[in-house]
Amino acid sequence: MKKKLSKQQEFEILKLVLDKFLLVGFAIMLFGMWQMYAASIAQGFIWIAVGAILLILFMVLIVKEYEIIR
Repeated sequence: MKKKLSKQQEFEILKLVLDKFLLVGFAIMLFGMWQMYAASIAQGFIWIAVGAILLILFMVLIVKEYEIIR
């Protein structure tokens, strides 16, 4: 038997999940900045683009899963 969550509990869980998604995306983009400095501009830019794509993907998944109205 599944338990139902209240709106407040759903919101608190959503905040925790969003924090983790943002942290992962930001960490990848920060790694890209470091690669720009350490290796090459092109390699760093690729990592930054990957981080941005990951953040957009997470946003699309969350909008679909939680039916957030834009």
